[in-house]
Amino acid sequence: METLANLESFVRSAQACSFSGAARRMSLTPAAVSRNVAMLERNIGQRLFQRSTRRLTLTEAGERFLLEVEQHLDGVQAAIAGMTQQQGEPAGVLKVSVAVSFGVDYVLPLLPAFLERYPAVRPDWQFDNRQVDLIAEGYDAAIGGGFELGPGVVARALAPAHIIAVASPAFLRGRKPPADPSGLSAFDCIGLRSTRTGRMRQWLMRNAAGAQVAAQPREHVVVNDPAAACRAAQLGLGVALLPVASALPLLDSGALVRVLPKWHADLGSISIYYANRKLLPAKTRAFVDFAVTHFERQRLAERLAGIPAGAKARAR
Repeated sequence: METLANLESFVRSAQACSFSGAARRMSLTPAAVSRNVAMLERNIGQRLFQRSTRRLTLTEAGERFLLEVEQHLDGVQAAIAGMTQQQGEPAGVLKVSVAVSFGVDYVLPLLPAFLERYPAVRPDWQFDNRQVDLIAEGYDAAIGGGFELGPGVVARALAPAHIIAVASPAFLRGRKPPADPSGLSAFDCIGLRSTRTGRMRQWLMRNAAGAQVAAQPREHVVVNDPAAACRAAQLGLGVALLPVASALPLLDSGALVRVLPKWHADLGSISIYYANRKLLPAKTRAFVDFAVTHFERQRLAERLAGIPAGAKARAR
């Protein structure tokens, strides 16, 4: 009788075309995955992969075997997850991807209370500014903004992803504030380059009344990370167009101030992403619900909005 670990190692390696890709998804080492597959091949007396230094390729026998076991493996894992749910005790490794700065400032603080409630869960969190492939890379959940919803992935909004203009009080001293976003062309600004496309970010800003004006900043310094742009603004290098989440601690302390208090750009939502499964593992369901409740109790959706409190009502 084959072990579930051997079968999953084979299926995930076939899906990723590498032991390394399967290892990331299963939270194992590539050597462990390779050993599991070798044991499976020895037990059934068939070579399932052609191995090269670049990638794995299924043999003819491997292709037939994958067709036989792939769907059954998912069904067995769903059944196990369902039994865990029925026991009501979330447990196991919880693999989560979250953006570096946002994760450290807003998501990591919920972890002590979460672990106190669910001590059998073991967090394995990856702090990364790239968009991960939730299913292929084996993540239980991801938190961020602007993710493309692939097949089998759903999202629950946590807070708005708004962009605002900020600068240090020293930089603004003696300068006349711009009347609207088009006036930023007269200021030295800190440009933000997209890590995904390599292009300079362009923002269409709006106010509570619904007016829209393009911000056309004069880039004086260019960086590719919101935390770096935030620090550059704090150092007085210019006006930065930043996510509220990045700027909020410095706005609260007075180290930065808003340059256009009535204007913001809207990038959609900061959301928590997870697989759309009928039987979601109890650890994942517990984390999703805990994160949503945490954001609600901390009123983070309100705090991370680029629209001043009461502005919408006044606009009407």
